[in-house]
Amino acid sequence: MRARARVDGRPIARSLLGGGYDVHGWNRSSLDAPLTAGIPLCVTMAAAAEADVSLLVLTDSDAVDAVLRDLEPLLRPGQVVVDMGTSDPARSSAHAERLATSGIGWVDAPVSGGPEGAETRRLAIMAGGTEDDCRTVEPLLSSLGGFVRVGGAGAGHTVKLVNQVIVGLTIEAVAEAIALAETAQLDPRLAQRALAGGSADSRILQAHGTRMIERDFAARATVRTMLKEARLALALAESVGVELPHLADLADRWDRLVADGQGAADCAALISLLTD
Repeated sequence: MRARARVDGRPIARSLLGGGYDVHGWNRSSLDAPLTAGIPLCVTMAAAAEADVSLLVLTDSDAVDAVLRDLEPLLRPGQVVVDMGTSDPARSSAHAERLATSGIGWVDAPVSGGPEGAETRRLAIMAGGTEDDCRTVEPLLSSLGGFVRVGGAGAGHTVKLVNQVIVGLTIEAVAEAIALAETAQLDPRLAQRALAGGSADSRILQAHGTRMIERDFAARATVRTMLKEARLALALAESVGVELPHLADLADRWDRLVADGQGAADCAALISLLTD
C-alpha cells in the first residue's frame, strides 16, 4: 500500500515509513530539503494520486476543498482518501457522498496526541466512513495508534470536535489553576508535582502546565488552531440544538489572544490573559 502525506504530516509519514509502508509526500508549496529529510517526495500531484490511499493532513476544510478540487479528477475507483486534519463534519459527509459516485472511498480520521503521539505511534484515531472504507485503511492507520470507527462519514470529525471541547476546557482549567497558585504565592511547580497521580492530574496539567509555568509559548498547537476548532464545535452544537456556554467563553478568549497578535503562539499562552 502506498500512502501520501503532506508536510504537516511529517511525523505520521515517518512513522508509516518506519512501519514498512511505501510512503511519498507531496506539498502545495516548495519546501526546504531539511524539512522533509528521509521522506521520498512526489514532484507532481498526479504522481501522488497514484497511491492506493491519499492521506490529507491539512489546516482546515477550506484547504481540504482546495486540494480535492485538483486531486479528485486524478483518482480512480477503489482508491481511498483519508482526511486526518480537523474539518467540518458536514463538508466531510458531502465529500464522501460525491466521491462515492466515482467509486472512490472517503474516511475522515482526525487524530489526537500531537507530533509526539505520531512519533511513538500512540495517536487516538477516530474514523468516520463506510465499513468497507474503514476496513481498507484500518491496518495502515492502526500502525499509528488506536483506531476506532465511530460511524459514517463525518462522524470522525464530529468526535474530534468532542475531543477538542474536552482538551480546550482542560487547558483553560489548568491555566486558571496555575494562575491561582501563582497569585496565592505558591510555587506552581511544587503544586503541579503534588497533584501528579491524583484526580486533577492529566497530560495537559503536566505538559501544558509546564509551558504555562515557564511562559514557553513556542508554537505546538497554536491559539489560532484552537480558535478554529472551538468555532467548529460551537457551530456543530448550534446545528444540533445544544448550548456550550463554557466553550463559547473560551472561544472569546482565543479570539482575544488572536486580536493581541498571539494567534501563532502555543495555546499555553492562554494563561497570559489571567496573569499579565
